[in-house]
Amino acid sequence: MAGKKPHVKGNGGNKKGATKGSGGRGRRSLRGKGPTPKAEDRVYHAAHKRKQERTRRDSGRHERDVDLVVGRNPVVECLHAKVPAERLIIAAGTGNDDRLSEAVAIAHSRNLPVDEVQRHQLDRMTGNGLHQGIGLQIQPYRYADVHDLIGRVADLDEPGMIVVLDNITDPRNLGAVIRSVAAFGGHGVVIPERRSASVTGVAWRTSAGTAARVPVARATNLTRTVEEFKKNGYQVVGLEAGGEHTLDTYDGGTDPVVIVVGSEGKGISRLVREHCDVLMSIPMAAWVESLNASVAAGVVLSEFARQRRAAARD
Repeated sequence: MAGKKPHVKGNGGNKKGATKGSGGRGRRSLRGKGPTPKAEDRVYHAAHKRKQERTRRDSGRHERDVDLVVGRNPVVECLHAKVPAERLIIAAGTGNDDRLSEAVAIAHSRNLPVDEVQRHQLDRMTGNGLHQGIGLQIQPYRYADVHDLIGRVADLDEPGMIVVLDNITDPRNLGAVIRSVAAFGGHGVVIPERRSASVTGVAWRTSAGTAARVPVARATNLTRTVEEFKKNGYQVVGLEAGGEHTLDTYDGGTDPVVIVVGSEGKGISRLVREHCDVLMSIPMAAWVESLNASVAAGVVLSEFARQRRAAARD
C-alpha cells in the first residue's frame, strides 16, 4: 500500500531504526576504578611519606644492629688477634694509609670478605661518623662456662687469678678489664647474665683484641659463682673502700684468687660482698673518692702479678 513504512525486524518496533553504537568505547568508563588504595600507598598522601620514613628508620636500626669494631688501629689489632669476624667494611672514598692497607691485606690472607659501602651507610651502622672509614663486623661472642673456666685454670701450673665484675654496665670498662687481665697474667673474667655489659664491638675495641684470648664467662647467679670458686680453693677478695685490708697488706701472690670489682657508683652488691673472704681497699690520696672500676682492677692485677713474680724468684 502506498505511503506505509515497512516494519524493521529486530528493532523492537522502534520506528526510528537502529542507533549507531559506541564500538565499546564507553565500557571503560562503566567498569569503575576498583578499590581505593590505602592512604600509605598513595604517593601524594601524608601517610605515604610517614611509611617511607618508618622504612628508613627500620633500615637504619637493622644496620646499627650489626656489631662493629671501628677505627684503623682497633681494627688492625683485632685482625692480628684473630678476632672471629664476618667481614671488613671500607667506606667509599676513604683515604688509604699503612693501617688501612694492612687491614685489607690481613683480611685477604684470612679469606675475609672486604666490602665497600657508602660513607653514610657506615655512619648509620656505627651511629656516628667516628669510624675513620673502616669497620670490622664481628661474630657474636661465645661465652665460656664458669665450671669449664675453673677446670681449665686447674690444669695450669700456676695459681688462678680471675676477675668477677658486679654492676659493671659500661662495655668500655669491661673491655679495659679484659685487657688488664691479659696484660698481668690473669686467667679470665666473669660477668652476670643480667644487668651487665656484654662483649660487644665497643668492648672488643677497648680490649684491643685481647678478648680473643681471655675467656669471659657468664654467671646466672654471682653469689653462687663466688661460692663455687671458694669450693675450688680460691680466696675471694672484694674491692671496697674501708676494707679491713689494703693492697699494701694483702698477699695475693701465692694462692688462687678471685678479685671482685663493683661499679664506681654502686660498688659490690650486698649478697656478693657478704660472700667475699676479704674486703680490700686501694691506698690513694685522701681527696680522691674512688677509682674507675677498670682502673681499680688494673691496679690490683698489677700488684698481684708483681707479688707472683717475686714469689717465683724466691
